Amino acid sequence: MTRASPDKDLTAALRAFADGGRASAEGLLRLVYARLHAIAQEHMRREGAGHTLQPTALVSEAYLRLLDQRTEWRSRSHFFAVASQAMRRVLVDHARARDSKKRGGGRRAVALPDAIAPETGPDSGVDILALDEALAALARLDAESVRVVEMRFFAGMELDAIAAHLGVSERTVRRHWVYAKAWLGRALGSAERGATRDGASEP
Repeated sequence: MTRASPDKDLTAALRAFADGGRASAEGLLRLVYARLHAIAQEHMRREGAGHTLQPTALVSEAYLRLLDQRTEWRSRSHFFAVASQAMRRVLVDHARARDSKKRGGGRRAVALPDAIAPETGPDSGVDILALDEALAALARLDAESVRVVEMRFFAGMELDAIAAHLGVSERTVRRHWVYAKAWLGRALGSAERGATRDGASEP
């Protein structure tokens, strides 16, 4: 007997979930958990040691948000595109809650892949809240580039999968990706230099 492909299994699970029911939600989680957990581990690795949010907790909270949306996912790429937004919101909300408890004294930098890094140095990292603010500013100029960053950075999607979801060519996605990297690098570099100057001016 021929075994259905993972993509077909996931597509069937997405359709079943659209019809509702706890069993369908649990079946969907079994199919996507490994991928979501790998994405979560990568985010935790970027934050380095000492973070309080664990990969399993990130997956659980993001998945619950996905269930609450009751989105009718059209495909595997559509699901992970929506998951990328959920991951971003969980990470940002967690960072804000952490900052609120520490009154601004415990902001943590994350490493940025693929040359999205402040001009002050590719290994310096950037605060996740600074990244979120920069993405919000970029969205006002080029919302499509932000969607590409969300899917690439927050969900680890390949360019061809992003192109399939957006219904554009891979070349177009690559152009958005290159533009977003350059724009964010400049924006985050400016923010970091401003923070450094403010810190140096304090008594």
